[in-house]
Amino acid sequence: MLNYTPGKAFFDEMYTPDGQSRPHYRGVQAYLNRLGAAEVQRRHALLDLAFRNQGITFTVYGDASGTERTFPFDPVPRIIPASEWAHVEAGLRQRVLALNAFLRDIYGPGEILKDGIVPRELVYTSSHFRREVHGIKVPLGLYTHIVGTDLIRDENGEYLVLEDNLRSPSGVSYVLANRQAMTRIYPGMFEGQGVRPVQHYASHLLSLLRSLSPRDREPTVVLLTPGMYNSAYFEHAYLAQQMGIELVEGRDLFVEGGNVWMRTTAGRQQVDVIYRRIDDDFLDPLTFRPDSALGVPGLIEVYRQGRVALANAVGAGVADDKAIYAYVPAMIEYYLNEKPLLNNVPTFLGSNPDHLEHMLKNASSMAIKAVGEAGGYGMLIGSAATKAECRAFMEKVKENPRNYIGQPLVALSRHGTFYPDSGKLEPAHVDLRPYILVGQEVTIIPGGLTRVALTRGSLVVNSSQGGGSKDTWVLESDAPPIAPVNQPGASRADKVASEALAGVTAGLTEQDMQTVLPAAAKIAISRSTSQDRVRLTRPPKGQSGGRGAPALQAQPGTPAPDPEPQAAPTPARRARKSKKGGN
Repeated sequence: MLNYTPGKAFFDEMYTPDGQSRPHYRGVQAYLNRLGAAEVQRRHALLDLAFRNQGITFTVYGDASGTERTFPFDPVPRIIPASEWAHVEAGLRQRVLALNAFLRDIYGPGEILKDGIVPRELVYTSSHFRREVHGIKVPLGLYTHIVGTDLIRDENGEYLVLEDNLRSPSGVSYVLANRQAMTRIYPGMFEGQGVRPVQHYASHLLSLLRSLSPRDREPTVVLLTPGMYNSAYFEHAYLAQQMGIELVEGRDLFVEGGNVWMRTTAGRQQVDVIYRRIDDDFLDPLTFRPDSALGVPGLIEVYRQGRVALANAVGAGVADDKAIYAYVPAMIEYYLNEKPLLNNVPTFLGSNPDHLEHMLKNASSMAIKAVGEAGGYGMLIGSAATKAECRAFMEKVKENPRNYIGQPLVALSRHGTFYPDSGKLEPAHVDLRPYILVGQEVTIIPGGLTRVALTRGSLVVNSSQGGGSKDTWVLESDAPPIAPVNQPGASRADKVASEALAGVTAGLTEQDMQTVLPAAAKIAISRSTSQDRVRLTRPPKGQSGGRGAPALQAQPGTPAPDPEPQAAPTPARRARKSKKGGN
């Protein structure tokens, strides 16, 4: 049996305190038990292989062992029943509406500052407040169009907002890639569960970006990336490909005649909307950092004139300053005249003398965070730090208290996670980042990115700190029917997959699984109106997948696998390739 005893110290997503599966997990639990640990382990290796083949990676800055890594993935999905998600969705919608109202206000009349709801000095001392764009009218009156809000659950199972990400929230590509991989490697797990789809995200995002265009004609939309060395470059390339838009770097764009243009092999082309994945500081060397080689000189002047739209808007980052975060519940009441549906984690501000004193006295039992950092950087987990580390970190807090907040350590909920080294299901801490698109309507992708702390006992879920991710299911009801493999109603695809995988991987050593499979395996999965088919065979004797290793290949006549996501070339690269005679 793939299960464990959850205990009572943390809220467990998968099991009740007495060890029983929660109703919405019973189908998946029965499915996993039927497959067994050995089969799950084989498929776990194939999932890792699929991610390597697709180039689903992230970059860790400052890592001497190599910066690019495959994003770890756990195959046990997080499941959210319909009624639970309805509450989360309503709370997120409420929150993004209030945050956009706040941004319109502070870059306009500043009523909330005049009324003393949010301290004026807290806004104006934020490193993300941009005086350069004060008074600019933005399309649809919206400043933040793509939002990623981090949620956690406490020991009572209550959803709490940990932070808002309003500048360039990353991770949604992993949501889409996780689902794609799961439906290929575990097709039968979805049978009869009523899982809501997520693949519509790219089309909704494209529609939103087009709606921001300052011109009535068919708009030209581009995704502006810092380049291939950025930690989220895979995501930039993936989203550009999924939306069918150009992936550009700053050198591919230029300003002339009051407009932004893109260099292409057919000549220049006017750009209407830029989905920018570059921080404000680097967008325009004539307005912000003069040493930036990533941006477009003159871009902000065109933006001021309303001749190009930027998503998210310049200056939106002031609202995800972790000190401003503490005032979001007050914003909801001020702008919407409603009570917050999702509560914040209690937050102490270093800028408040009384709060600072509390932080200094209780650092060992708190999380102390820099207000402008992300990715698990610039923070202290008091319970995991030595006394010397606490003292050293708090000295930095005393030097610049405005730059820090403190929060009590929340007992993050845990979720069953498969560990290949033990072949067992073990509890690991998780959080959730749903993605919200804000345009003429608010669209929330069902679920989002569940991040999991794969280091045993760790509370830090960030990928840069050893975390991984899970597929997140939102169900159409609260308790789907059970449909385990090899039982009536189960997917034929999974029965075929189970038999094929068992035959193909039989006899492979652990070293084969870790080193041979990534180089050799080829998976062919096709869908037909009658059934799903998964066919995996060994090649003829004497053939191999490299270094003499046993390879896996699709049987003759098996339809080719779906095309894998590839980096969309920038127009500049396309031009260079054409000159070299490439295809």
